[in-house]
Amino acid sequence: MKERIQKVLSQIGVGSRREIERWITEGRIKVGDQVAQLGDRIDSRDQVFVDDRRVDLKALEEGQCRVLIYNKPEGEVCTRDDPEGRPTVFQRLPKIKGQRWISVGRLDVNTTGLLLFTTDGELANKLMHPSTGIDREYLCRIHGEVDEPMVKRLLEGVLLDDGKAQFTDVVHGGGEGRNQWFYVCLMEGRNREVRRLWESQGVEVNRLKRVRYGSVFMPSECKVGTWVEMPNKEVNELRARLGMSKIAFTRRTQQEKLEMGRRKRQQKQAQRRTPKRKRF
Repeated sequence: MKERIQKVLSQIGVGSRREIERWITEGRIKVGDQVAQLGDRIDSRDQVFVDDRRVDLKALEEGQCRVLIYNKPEGEVCTRDDPEGRPTVFQRLPKIKGQRWISVGRLDVNTTGLLLFTTDGELANKLMHPSTGIDREYLCRIHGEVDEPMVKRLLEGVLLDDGKAQFTDVVHGGGEGRNQWFYVCLMEGRNREVRRLWESQGVEVNRLKRVRYGSVFMPSECKVGTWVEMPNKEVNELRARLGMSKIAFTRRTQQEKLEMGRRKRQQKQAQRRTPKRKRF
């Protein structure tokens, strides 16, 4: 069944819906030899070109939807090209043909931790949209005195430059005196929101790490500056929680291949240990 061109191209990671709609109005997208119009519908049998470069629509037939969990180090920026020449989060990601990685939200240059990437623009949009009610959890080290009235104000809400903001939960994570750790949760992803909330109370955040995004936690094997791919089963579970259809995957992730290899080795070892039965 044919669907709107901006939805299809965002699904396979060509760009966000807004970007694709802008490209259509600028006349940069063609379907066959015709300049695309907003509202045009396509499927995998169509020939689609962006800036005269053909888009590979095989991902529609194969049902590809990949999700990476990246452990962002300090100093990297969440952009594809930085005018200041700083390293970007995209430089460490695996190369993919005919698609691109879409960042699910951002972390500022000094914030570390969990950052999600996907090839599915619809999934990225669902994960970021406020209507889905997905919370984010951070571990932060606070320099300054933190007392119960301060925590109460942060939970009730503080007026910032861009409107009211608040934590949905604040839990003490250790430490004493003027350097203490706290786990905090919030429902939005506004620019530097965690830092600005604490700074509104006269204290400073000198370490900040995201440890959870909705139901996705940082895997223990994902070291700083590395990524792991979410297994297909978990991708479908994530999609189901967001009210999206499941996908019949045609490829296994690297983790799933390793797991299959591990199981085969265990089976072989079990077979060696099992004594052969003698025939009488």
